[in-house]
Amino acid sequence: MPPGVTAEQALDIARDISRGTFMERIELEWLEVGLDRIVARVPIAGNTQPYGLLHGGATAALCETVGSFGTSIHVGLDRRPVGIQLSVNHLRAVREGHVTATAVPLHVGRSTALWDVRVEDDEGRLVATGRLTLAIRDAAPG
Repeated sequence: MPPGVTAEQALDIARDISRGTFMERIELEWLEVGLDRIVARVPIAGNTQPYGLLHGGATAALCETVGSFGTSIHVGLDRRPVGIQLSVNHLRAVREGHVTATAVPLHVGRSTALWDVRVEDDEGRLVATGRLTLAIRDAAPG
């Protein structure tokens, strides 16, 4: 964790910055925030495509969100990680329950970050894998 920030405080920060955003709309729930891993989940209900399966875009949004926030924890909330490449492989269809994303950093540097993300269903079966590359920018003045 950044100096002076506990894991519980980091979770509170994640929940606070999600209010009024797309993350709130897809009902993203933060479960764990740390330097070595970020864990969050979304329900299937409300995040489906017309056939009742989890929408691939919801999976992609989950992957990008955990990697982006994880980068923020590493570089500081005053910097802005922006996704520049996201690859998601969808491996299993899911119709009910939740999917949980666990993201681990492969590299967090001064200007880029790379995260590996595993998405699993409630039974722990692998649903998707993601790889997220981010550029790390200074926040715009004002």
